[in-house]
Amino acid sequence: MTETSLIVENLRKTFRTTVAVEDVTFEVRRGEFFSLLGPSGCGKTTTLRCIAGLEKPDKGRIIIGGKDVTNLPPQMRNVGLVFQEYAVFPHMTVYENIAFGLEVKKFPKGEIHKRVLRMAELLNLEEYLNIRAGRLAQALMQRVALARSIVVEPEILLLDEPLTLVDAKIKELMRRELRRYQKELGITILHVTHDQLEAMMVSDRIGVMCQGKILQIGTPIEIYDKPDSIFVARFIGSPTMNLIEGRLEQHNDELFLDADDARIPLYGVPSEKSKLNSYIGKIVVLGVRPEDIEISTQPMKGYFTGKIALIESIGNKLEIIVELNSITLYALSPPRTDLKVGQSIHLKLRPMKVHIFDKTTEKNIMLEEV
Repeated sequence: MTETSLIVENLRKTFRTTVAVEDVTFEVRRGEFFSLLGPSGCGKTTTLRCIAGLEKPDKGRIIIGGKDVTNLPPQMRNVGLVFQEYAVFPHMTVYENIAFGLEVKKFPKGEIHKRVLRMAELLNLEEYLNIRAGRLAQALMQRVALARSIVVEPEILLLDEPLTLVDAKIKELMRRELRRYQKELGITILHVTHDQLEAMMVSDRIGVMCQGKILQIGTPIEIYDKPDSIFVARFIGSPTMNLIEGRLEQHNDELFLDADDARIPLYGVPSEKSKLNSYIGKIVVLGVRPEDIEISTQPMKGYFTGKIALIESIGNKLEIIVELNSITLYALSPPRTDLKVGQSIHLKLRPMKVHIFDKTTEKNIMLEEV
């Protein structure tokens, strides 16, 4: 049996003069939870619809379970599909909804009954089996839709923003449940979402999309810690990454960023281990996440000075907005009482967490090989 449930090769899809998907290539491993993540209109849903057979690609191949299905109709692709609109039959009971696909495939009644009861137990739907699906709450309807798709044991389950319409209060619970179901059942999932938090919580790997292309594929930690482009750096994370344009300079073997009327030292950033040396004297984009900025009320070596413009409490952390003349930086700190709006503050960037991007290509120079 193949180790890969899905292979997408050089997929291209246009609608008249609009290119929706351009040269998209990726694989989903068997038993993996893979998410396509990106803003509205980036091509992620079009990619999923091509895989499902609901759209015909202009170019490329789609291989499911080792079989080329590019030109096959949806019913011959062995995929399950769950939309965001709770596509259940409201007049049918939960039991009838779950059993529907099995009946279409003409499974024996005994096997249908066994599978429905097992699925109801796994998804905590046992007490609702005799209730009409249309009377259920949003989260339960989506759970029924999942059960109906999973029970037929598809090669891969396609989820098109399945939690978008779920009430915010229960969305976090549903994320955990979705991840638990996937692991317990060992199913392969391709998940489409614009919600970066959702993708980070449920995925084994993520493909970040923009303007019809996949920009980066990696685990949630890799995508967060090592964004390979400005778009990925900006799109992933809340608060978002600080991105500051300036000239990269070097003095006494130490790097700093000359950004308008602010000078930001980059003490400890390993220039000799990257291609940074070739960028000295050039305009680059500095990236650093708010949690990777150290804060002190006292001047210290390697620190630079700014003024606190605003302090906001976000749960168990403080978001501190610091002004460096015309530049604004966002920093995160544990709760503390010695900081006040208007006071001077001293900052240091954690050297191993600093990113430098090429201004023209927008690629992360720090990730390039020497």
